[in-house]
Amino acid sequence: MLAETICSAVSAAGLGIAAITAYRKRFLTATRIAAYSLVPVGLVMTGVVDWVSGIVFKPSVWIGFALLAAAWLLFMTTRAVERRRGSTRGERKAARAAERGAAVEPAASSPSLTSGAGASVPQAKDTGRKKPQQAAAPGDDFSDIEAILKKHGI
Repeated sequence: MLAETICSAVSAAGLGIAAITAYRKRFLTATRIAAYSLVPVGLVMTGVVDWVSGIVFKPSVWIGFALLAAAWLLFMTTRAVERRRGSTRGERKAARAAERGAAVEPAASSPSLTSGAGASVPQAKDTGRKKPQQAAAPGDDFSDIEAILKKHGI
């Protein structure tokens, strides 16, 4: 009963404001205000206000909403924990085994300064002139990249 009275008063006030706005020759704005002010009366006449007030003022409804919120919270928590852990235990064990098997030490990126017999190669003196650099073998260029990709299982 109180909700219906409040809605009727709001509608009457809105129609009064619409009349004043129309008097000031702002017909488009007055029409819009009148449309908004008729909504509360329409809600009262359709019974929506009774339905909403029945929901709002019943403690059992609020307990139901609280239980739904708790269920949603538990569901989202379990999903977050599941994502953080990864997958199931069997899949985790398989992933660990694959990591152990795929671990490869990266190859040396710079050429060795010793010959096959173990003797060191003498360094050339710097004469001040720039010498053209020798091209590396094609297999040596990508050995580091291949080692990194193998390390990550790609």
